[in-house]
Amino acid sequence: MKVLKALKLDQVDESTQEVFVAIKQKVGMLPNLYAAIGNSSELLKGFLSFASTLEAGIFTPKENEAIALAVSQENNCNYCLSAHSALGKMVGFSEEELIEIRKGEITDSKFKALIKLASELTANKGNASQESIENFLAQGYSHKALTELIGMVVLRSFTNYIFSNGDFEIDFPQVKSL
Repeated sequence: MKVLKALKLDQVDESTQEVFVAIKQKVGMLPNLYAAIGNSSELLKGFLSFASTLEAGIFTPKENEAIALAVSQENNCNYCLSAHSALGKMVGFSEEELIEIRKGEITDSKFKALIKLASELTANKGNASQESIENFLAQGYSHKALTELIGMVVLRSFTNYIFSNGDFEIDFPQVKSL
């Protein structure tokens, strides 16, 4: 049963209201997913801090979006697929590339190694094949990148799980199922 609601400004405490307003000023809207995470002010603040830290990490904005798409596709999260497809276009992916990433069929070998490993980590609860890890490292990624990738998988799985338990609409242009 989906029970997490996207809360409105007048339904949250003052501390959460401040966070909601800051998100709206930064993004131009308060995404329903964030409004649902706002059921816990502490969790919303921690999530935003963790997301900000990882987004400033080793991966480029395009790599971050590719990871988000791979994880969200593996977890069948239509909300996050829709949001990260929109964000993916903003960082320079074409519609065709977004679909290739979701299918795991992108031709760029470095992106392919990245999304394959992200998908495996997601599907196998943190476990990936030695082959995928070695391929990831052979593409020029470091152990630091592997560590941050694990963090990104956790971050994106978290948002996928919020939507899986959420009773709110997708407020981004919706993508089609593959």
